[in-house]
Amino acid sequence: MSITITASQSKAIAEIRDWYLNRRHLQQVLRMFGYAGTGKTTITNLAIEALGLEPMTPGGLGGVLFAAFTGKAVLVMTRNGTSAQTIHSLIYRNSEASPEEIARVSEELAALERDLPRMGSSERAFAQAQIAQLKLRLDRIHEPQFVLNPQSDLRDADLLVLDEVSMVGKKMAEDLLVFGKPILVLGDPGQLPPVKDEGFFVKGEPDVMLTEIHRQAANSPILRLATMARRGESIPFGAFDDNVWKMSRHDVAPAQLLHGGQVICGRNATRRRLNTAMKSAAGFSADYPTGTGEKIICLRNRHDLGLINGMFMTLSEVRPHPHNPRAFRAVIKTEDGVAIGGAQDFWRGEYDDHVVFDPNRNRHEWATRRGLIESSWGYAITCHKAQGSQYPTVVVVDDGFGHSAEVRNQWLYTSITRAERGLLILA
Repeated sequence: MSITITASQSKAIAEIRDWYLNRRHLQQVLRMFGYAGTGKTTITNLAIEALGLEPMTPGGLGGVLFAAFTGKAVLVMTRNGTSAQTIHSLIYRNSEASPEEIARVSEELAALERDLPRMGSSERAFAQAQIAQLKLRLDRIHEPQFVLNPQSDLRDADLLVLDEVSMVGKKMAEDLLVFGKPILVLGDPGQLPPVKDEGFFVKGEPDVMLTEIHRQAANSPILRLATMARRGESIPFGAFDDNVWKMSRHDVAPAQLLHGGQVICGRNATRRRLNTAMKSAAGFSADYPTGTGEKIICLRNRHDLGLINGMFMTLSEVRPHPHNPRAFRAVIKTEDGVAIGGAQDFWRGEYDDHVVFDPNRNRHEWATRRGLIESSWGYAITCHKAQGSQYPTVVVVDDGFGHSAEVRNQWLYTSITRAERGLLILA
């Protein structure tokens, strides 16, 4: 099928081609930004074709690598025909503390606490400082440490294309740049930045800015509302077509939400409340998963099992763990229908937080959750969890998220643009 491109799209392709052929050694990064519907992916593919570049094969030399911040964005790219990987898996390797190191720190802490009552005042002050440091070390020792992988395939690539870059922070961006490879970054400046950082690649003016909505998307009410949200304009209540509405949240019950598509909200407190109400409306009253029919979402990548952060799962044969009271076992089928062999072990913590939230649970249970699959109810998810994903229909629950007008606009815009065909905004 031939693709008709506009003059502005043709200009963007020419700019990418000129940068790669003539300027990439002087300018490592070319930033092409565009709001939803402007055709960033199409332009990128046409530019790569014009350059005569091919996707890089695993372990090969030369070619184009594609990567994104979230595993779900990678999953969407792969389903659409572009082989991609997360930035983490591309340039980092996991370096976890060994059981021996954890035991050593624990023993050192226990010895200091045991000897503390017998110490003099000056000695005690120094020991208390050591104890505080060791406790902090133990708090963080369970967290996987990602270190740069010098053997990354990126070292042999001709070009790296980064999609969904609004979530890439300063440290990760600097680690990517260390490899010295030309990087074409595709971004949407209207989207949410990282939770505790600002998007490194979306700061400042882009090299190429796409503003023209392509013809197929120009009449989309979803994109029209997304544009209003991005500009901070008030979206009125009512119907925008048969599949796009804005209604009062008081007019929609949890049972109705179950038929509305993926529910997206802003705050974790809202997420937990909605999940509890929706799973109950679906007929699941237990605090933990019980089996087929419940909507479960993966919260952390498990590449050894083919599980992606943000991927939905169906569980069956759910039963208590025989040795770990903070875990349960279940058989998994992914949202793509792939069965994971054998029963797998899950952490209970997120499910407990839906009953009584404990802000320190992750820190207190670091030892018990090591090696366990982290998951949660997936009826409602936050916008940050949804980034990089697309859903046929979306229900956006406007819970007032955003500490500033700018962040609020970014949140609403990002939430709306997760919808492909149907959208309901509840306010």
